[in-house]
Amino acid sequence: MKLFIKGRKEVFPRLKREIQAGEKYIWIHAASLGEFEQAVPVMELLKEKYPGHRILVTFFSPSGYENKKKHPLADIITYLPLDTPGNARKFLELVNPELVFFVKYDIWPNFLQEIKKREIRSFLISGAFRKEQIYFKSQGKWMKKALHSFEHIFVQNQKSRELLEKNGFNNVSLSGDTRFDRVSRQLNYDNKLEVLETFLQDELCIVAGSTWPEDEELLLEYINSDPAQVKFIIAPHEIKAGKINDLRKKLKVASVLYSEFAIEKSGSFKVLIIDNIGLLSKIYSYADIAYVGGAAGTTGLHNILEPATFGIPIVIGKNFEKFPEAKKLRQLAGLYSVASATELTEIFQKLVKNKDFRTQTGMIAGHFINSNTGATRVINDYLSEKPI
Repeated sequence: MKLFIKGRKEVFPRLKREIQAGEKYIWIHAASLGEFEQAVPVMELLKEKYPGHRILVTFFSPSGYENKKKHPLADIITYLPLDTPGNARKFLELVNPELVFFVKYDIWPNFLQEIKKREIRSFLISGAFRKEQIYFKSQGKWMKKALHSFEHIFVQNQKSRELLEKNGFNNVSLSGDTRFDRVSRQLNYDNKLEVLETFLQDELCIVAGSTWPEDEELLLEYINSDPAQVKFIIAPHEIKAGKINDLRKKLKVASVLYSEFAIEKSGSFKVLIIDNIGLLSKIYSYADIAYVGGAAGTTGLHNILEPATFGIPIVIGKNFEKFPEAKKLRQLAGLYSVASATELTEIFQKLVKNKDFRTQTGMIAGHFINSNTGATRVINDYLSEKPI
């Protein structure tokens, strides 16, 4: 909360300092980290398409801002001021963007109405809608009006498109989710981490990413059984020292922190615990099997697309009903859900011992990513047909 309040006090003074007179701006707003990742392929497109424009990124949440405040794709990164008519006017007077992109669901009525009033072109990308949302209820007319402020809405799925069209929107395109474009590009990056290669020593690798204590309770039984020729990398969602120490106390096999191992470089450990941020996308490239956290409890399933792009089997907890990509990949048999430590041990044992099963499951996951890319191309086509 302190970051939330302090950050917003600094927005306008900072914009006055950093907005350059005579420069053209494109504004992208993301609620938090996940939405920012959805925006990345669009930002790359915009940098290429409009090299003479500067990019301003705003965040709603401190977690998003603190993690991405120095990202190289953006010229200015800051918080979004609170959504009041006065703030909207002041912000847009300072920035005066030519294009505005909001991501997924972070809809702010005062900003959008002021954007429309000034005839600034605005878009919603990777939108996802459900009939129970406020836009489609009698008490949500003001939010529905805000949606009408967008020049065009790019949605993730056909259900969203049909729902919007049924409610009077004729400016909707089915693009898909830009997250698929984002994760697919990870294959083209340099994912090499020498620390991991020293740690693994060519043994089979299970990566548990973005884990919470509930996930770790599921994992401990199998890890502590000390399966032969299997090593584990755990990347907790929260890297607080106290929580990592609690995890290490429950492990009956030798563990080491990433920060320690970078110095020791010994291959005698069974578990490597990642105690820093920003490496998980690369770490998944070393996995033979991935466990993705969040669904064992109620915090929400984390990104399954990051490991899927590397063509590896994925295991998650039981609470994933609100995550359509997990439901779909499970239907395709590229992902398995477990409700207990016993179930997790069973599926891990099968994936470890049966290479053909592991390979086939991973191929399904990889194909799932490849068959759903292209959202950024749809956005590019629209912008090319209606240039600024």
